[in-house]
Amino acid sequence: MEQEQVKTSLPDNAYRELKPGEEYKPIMGPEQSPAEVTPYSVSMGLLMAVIFSAAAAYLGLKVGQVFEAAIPIAIIAVGLGQIRGKKNMLGQNVIIQSIGASSGVIVAGAIFTLPALYILGLDAQFYQVFLSSLLGGILGIVLLIPFRKYFVKQMHGKYPFPEATATTEVLVSGEKGGSQAKILVVAGLIGGLYDFIVSTFGAWTSSISTEMWEWGQNLAAKAKLTFGVNTSAAVLGLGFIIGLKYALIIAAGSALIWFVIIPMVGPLLSMFDASIYETINSMGINITADSSAQEIFQEVGRPIGIGGIAMAGLIGIIRQVGIIKSALSLAKNELGGKGAAVKEERTQQDIRMKTIMTILVATLITTLIFFQFGVLNNWFQTIVALLIVFIIAFLFTTVAANAIAIVGSNPVSGMTLMTLILSSLVLVTIGLTGTQGMVAALVIGGVVCTALSMAGGFITDLKIGYWLGTTPRKQETWKFVGTFVSAATVAGVMIIMNKTYGFTGDGALVAPQANAMAAVIKPLMSGGATPWLLYGIGAVLALLLTFLKVPALPFALGMFIPMELNAPLVVGGLVAWAVARHKDKEQAKANTNRGTLIASGFIAGGALMGVVSAILAFIGVNWQLTGWAGTSGAEWLGLFMYAAIVAYFIWHSRRAKIGE
Repeated sequence: MEQEQVKTSLPDNAYRELKPGEEYKPIMGPEQSPAEVTPYSVSMGLLMAVIFSAAAAYLGLKVGQVFEAAIPIAIIAVGLGQIRGKKNMLGQNVIIQSIGASSGVIVAGAIFTLPALYILGLDAQFYQVFLSSLLGGILGIVLLIPFRKYFVKQMHGKYPFPEATATTEVLVSGEKGGSQAKILVVAGLIGGLYDFIVSTFGAWTSSISTEMWEWGQNLAAKAKLTFGVNTSAAVLGLGFIIGLKYALIIAAGSALIWFVIIPMVGPLLSMFDASIYETINSMGINITADSSAQEIFQEVGRPIGIGGIAMAGLIGIIRQVGIIKSALSLAKNELGGKGAAVKEERTQQDIRMKTIMTILVATLITTLIFFQFGVLNNWFQTIVALLIVFIIAFLFTTVAANAIAIVGSNPVSGMTLMTLILSSLVLVTIGLTGTQGMVAALVIGGVVCTALSMAGGFITDLKIGYWLGTTPRKQETWKFVGTFVSAATVAGVMIIMNKTYGFTGDGALVAPQANAMAAVIKPLMSGGATPWLLYGIGAVLALLLTFLKVPALPFALGMFIPMELNAPLVVGGLVAWAVARHKDKEQAKANTNRGTLIASGFIAGGALMGVVSAILAFIGVNWQLTGWAGTSGAEWLGLFMYAAIVAYFIWHSRRAKIGE
C-alpha cells in the first residue's frame, strides 16, 4: 500500500525548501525505468504542437494574448490515457506535454516581433519567419540546459514555479484518480466555465475598476488615478500559487506606476505651457496633460518597467556569474576530455555537454548563413548581428528562467524591446539604417525573443520532470523536434493571417506587442527619439531596490504589466494566507494542499477554455450579449461573481481533511 502511495503522490517536500540533509525523491524514482519516449507519446506530442501552435498564433495575433499550452495539453494527455484505459502513463504524459508545449513559447517569440515587418510595410518570407523561430528556439534549449540543475534542484522550494505546479498537479491527479482528481476536475470545470462565460458571452465584465462609479470616473479624468482588477479565475489561481510575498512585490511595482507616477504626470505637465510637449516628444514620450491614465502607462510606465527589467536582468546575471562560470567550466572540461566519468542517476542525466556545444556551434553557423544570405548580404554586419544574438540570448537566458520560476510570466516582450533598442543602436553605428536596418533588427529580435521565450517555457517542463522523476535527457532531446514542428506551423499561420486579415488598416489583426516593436524601431532606424530618460529611471529604481534587498525583477515586472493583471495576484495571495490560517499545523497543510489543487484547476480550466474561445473566434462564432456586455449591470455582476468565486475558493479549501 505504501508503494502505491509513493507512485501516485508528490512527496511532502515537493513545494518547500529542503531541511539540512534532506533529499527530494520524485514519484518515479531513479531506480525505476518508466515508459517515456514511445511512438504514442511522440506522435501525440507532435500533434499537440501543431494544433496548439495554430490556435495560439491565431489568438495572439487577433487579440494580443498567447495562452500557455502546457496545462491544456497535460489535461488532454491525461484524458486520452484514461479513455484508452492505460495505466502508468505519467512518463509518457510528461513527454507529450513537453513536446506539445513548444507551441506556446515559439508562438510568443514569433508574433511579438515578426509581424512588425508587415506593420512597417516590409515583407517577410516563410523561411525568414521559420528560421527565426527555429534557430531562436534551439538557442533557448541549448543555453538553458547547463542551468537546469541550478533552477530545478539547487533552488528547490525557493521558487514557486506557478505554471509548473499547476501542470504537475494535473498530471499527478490524473494518474492517482480518487478524491484529488475529483477536486481538480470540479475546480477546472468551475474555473473554466467562469472564464468561458466572460470571454464568450460577456455575461459580466472581465475586469472591475473604480471607474464603475461616478467618483471613480472623475478621479480617473482629473487625477489620472484608477484601479482595476482582472476577475479571471485563472489569474486568481495563479496568485494563490505565487503566494502573498511575491504577489505583494509585483503589485508594489504596479502601485508605484499607477498610484504615484501616472497621477503626477498630468498636474506636472499642466504647470508648463504647450512648448513643453515639443520637448517631451523630442525625448520619445508622446503624452499631453490630457492623456488618459492608460496612455500615460503606455508612454511612461512601460518604458520605466523595461529599464527596470533590463537592469534587474543585468543584476541577476552578475549574481549568477558563478553558475555561468561553472557551466562554462563543465563545457571546457568535457571538451578537453577532463570531465570526470561519473555515472549520474537517471533523473539527473542531461544531454552531454559535448553534444550541447556541437548543437550550439551548428546553430550559430546556420544563423550566420541565414543572416548573411537571407537578410544582410554583408559579412561584417552579419558577424556583428550574430554576436548581438548570442551575447544577449546567453546573458538573458537565466533572467527569463528566473521570471517564469517566480511569477509564471516571462517578461520576454520587455527584454526583446531592449534587445531591439541595443541592436538598432549597434547596427546604426556600423552603417545599417533604413529598411534593411529595420528588417535586420526585427529578425535579430525575433531570434532573441524566441530564445528567451523558449528558455522560460522549457524550465517549466524541466521542473515538472524533476518533480515527477522523468529523464531530463529525453525531455531535452525531443524538445528540439517539437520546436521544429511548432516553428513551421507558426510561420505558415502568420503568412496566411497576413494575407487574410493584414496587420494595418480596417479590420486588421491587433498584434499589440509587434506594434510596440515597430513603434520603437522606426525612430531608431530613421533618426527619431527614444525615451532613454525613462529607461534610465527604471534602471536606477532596480539598483535602489537591490540595495534595499527588495527583489528587483518581480517589482519591475509589476511596473511593466498592467495593474489589473497584478492586483488579482494579491487577491490570490490573500486567499492562500487565509486558507493556511489554522492553529493545527496539519490541518493548515491539508488546507493549503487542497487550495493548490483548486488553484491548479482554475488555471487549467481557464487555459483550456482559452483554446475553446480561440477556436470559436477562428470559425467566426460571436455569442456576445451585445445589449448587456459592458453595461453597468454587467460590471456589478462581475464584482458579485468575483466575490463569489473567491469565497468558494476559501470555503472549499478549508474543508480539507488531514491525510486526504
